[in-house]
Amino acid sequence: MGRRSERLSRQGALAGDAGEGDVIQVVSRAFDVLRCFEGHDSRLGNLEISNRCGLPRSTVSRLTHTLTRMGQLVYLPRDQKYRIGPSAVAMSASMMKGAQLRSMIRQRLQEVAEQLPGTVGFVVPDRFHLVYLQFARSASALGLHEGTGSRISMASTAAGAAYTAALAPEIGDAFIAEMEREAPEAAKILKPRIEANRQSLRERGYVVACGLWSPHINGLAVPIWSPQYQTFVVITIGLLSAMYDEQRLHDEVAPLMLALGRSLGSLMEGAEGDVFNNRISRKPVAIAVHNNNKPIHSEGVNELEAGTRRARPARSLRAGDGRR
Repeated sequence: MGRRSERLSRQGALAGDAGEGDVIQVVSRAFDVLRCFEGHDSRLGNLEISNRCGLPRSTVSRLTHTLTRMGQLVYLPRDQKYRIGPSAVAMSASMMKGAQLRSMIRQRLQEVAEQLPGTVGFVVPDRFHLVYLQFARSASALGLHEGTGSRISMASTAAGAAYTAALAPEIGDAFIAEMEREAPEAAKILKPRIEANRQSLRERGYVVACGLWSPHINGLAVPIWSPQYQTFVVITIGLLSAMYDEQRLHDEVAPLMLALGRSLGSLMEGAEGDVFNNRISRKPVAIAVHNNNKPIHSEGVNELEAGTRRARPARSLRAGDGRR
């Protein structure tokens, strides 16, 4: 029971459950400042950062001063602006090492992309958004054209629906409550659909979203538990609605995506360190993903957290130690 509580606590923190005191406000604000440097803007002043973060300029000034002393930012006296510092670059480099595993993930995405005319992505949660870490598409892909580093809405995408549905109910509900306070318009889209998304995930192992992000795009997504990050990552695909209606998603797309989920789940279960570590162990695993409501197992012990809601058939699966 203690291990379950600890993992649920970690999951809640990653889902943004700040109301329970898991996030220290000044740390959260510091990361908000660093996020302002995403995209093409490499140099920003305190006023520009303040406008982007919605924080008082005096608060931003204190944060940028501290981040500069830590090496996360560098101050440019001539421009009176800041840019990302060497410590932040080094941190990013250490997180993105392991070209072997990244290549293997992308290869598996590409195998699916060659069979479907859409964009297949591997995304991770970032507050009320998700970020593409890897993607693949065929030469004939139409419609959605996201790329590595692109941010998508948690509320209006299949990937966001799958991620929030996969969270344990108490964690997911707290996450939506947080969204209602900080991003109420997004919460209005997600909250009415959460129970249907949870039911779809229980019964099918995936979630669909038709015309939600765009009337021209239908999506399907499968969440995967990441032991490295103690949260869910998601594989998702977007296809033109004119070519793939909801029934065709279920019939033709879902089997391919569920198989991809098993493959990537096995890959991450066998990886040591973070998702981008280049050393991959060969230990056998069991992946609790299913097709047509039948669980599919491999050798070994299922290490996915049994106390969280994840892709499973309608009847709950038990982990190797008997916990739910």
